Amino acid sequence: MGHTFLTKKGLDIPLKGKADKTIQKTELTKFYAVKPPDFFHFIPKIVAKPGTKIKAGDVLFYNKFFPEITVTSPVSGKVDEILRGEKRKILEVIIEADATIEYKGFQVPDLSVGSVDEIKQVLLESGCWPYIRQRPYDIIAKPDTTPKAIFISGFDSAPLAPDYDFILKDNLTFFQNGVDVLRRLSEKVYLGLRENSVLSQINGVEINYFKGPHPVGNVGIQIHHISPINKNEIVWYVNPQDVIIIGKLFSKGIYDATKIIALAGSEVNNPAYFEVVSGFNVEKLIKEHVKNKNSRIISGNVLTGTKIEKKGFLSYYDNLISVIPEGKYHELFGWVLPGFKKYSPSATFPSKLFGKKKDIILDTNLHGGKRAFVVTGQYEKYLPMDIYPQHLLKAILAEDIDLMENLGIYEVGTEDFALMEYACSSKIDIQEILQKGIALMIKEVG
Repeated sequence: MGHTFLTKKGLDIPLKGKADKTIQKTELTKFYAVKPPDFFHFIPKIVAKPGTKIKAGDVLFYNKFFPEITVTSPVSGKVDEILRGEKRKILEVIIEADATIEYKGFQVPDLSVGSVDEIKQVLLESGCWPYIRQRPYDIIAKPDTTPKAIFISGFDSAPLAPDYDFILKDNLTFFQNGVDVLRRLSEKVYLGLRENSVLSQINGVEINYFKGPHPVGNVGIQIHHISPINKNEIVWYVNPQDVIIIGKLFSKGIYDATKIIALAGSEVNNPAYFEVVSGFNVEKLIKEHVKNKNSRIISGNVLTGTKIEKKGFLSYYDNLISVIPEGKYHELFGWVLPGFKKYSPSATFPSKLFGKKKDIILDTNLHGGKRAFVVTGQYEKYLPMDIYPQHLLKAILAEDIDLMENLGIYEVGTEDFALMEYACSSKIDIQEILQKGIALMIKEVG
């Protein structure tokens, strides 16, 4: 039996527009895309060039650093375009989908007798291996390493996050199959849950329960409280819906990238859940359900997600599309107004003291420019870890590797610092700084 952990640091941002618990099926869109920038520290080498006919599960590209790690197509059809950016960086591999998905078959071993190497080989060939990521560094797990544990966070505490209990309740068999696969890769599999979760019945895992505000649902927070990462240690982690995809692979012998996502936010008419295929084009969904043309479309949550165009594609790891107002306006005397109707995580405005607890609408306005980056103790209020985040960020800016190690860079990922970036009075790009620090550690330490 696991433990119950209570965290007090953090903040739940009560955004308006949480998805209603109804699932709508969507038709296959004409185009799908897999985006190499979704994979940190990953240099893609293209295999399927424009015009190539492919099945779901055929290789699109592989990692230059680890050629055995492949990324495969979520649908069948033909490669339509390879979109490039500056310095010919590959941004998207766009696929024109067939009307019906045709799957490539894979020979999967019996989990009771198959070797670990055989299991890894199927995960690598099918393109399911990128769903397994590692700390430190938040990169795709290296196949030639052995983790001390694998972690699954069975809930998401981010603003407008999907309810995994609702999403997973009809796929528990596949989830259990996925867990059985992960158990062959590590002696310990930890599952972090809220109380009374439907995942409490899953076997073969050590279940721990978590209470507290966001970011308590982040897997990094759970790792820190259960099994902190020391130098030369590695842990792996997998998203719950990706566990299902792995389970389907070993049950059906195919790469089935179907998932359920939430379309949520104050600018959405009737926010709900939709059954889609990973990498789908969001244009039709946005056109039918978003009421305000002046909206920001975000693949992921509002703290860590990526801005996409209205004709853009769902990112690889995301299970949420957030839609909030675009903040393209100036507020006259905004800094001197009393702010009775403004949301404030601190006591900046009287609304903190007198405002009622209700869902709010927030836009993307920055409300001020960058200021001096001084030690205030503000960040510690939003990170339930036993580290000093502001000192770590300053160590990164100074490129002091020894100090970065001592201050806990092996334990953190950008999502753990995202809430601090939202609340930062200095308007510092915290996630960008942390990612540069992690890239430096990979280069210098490995």
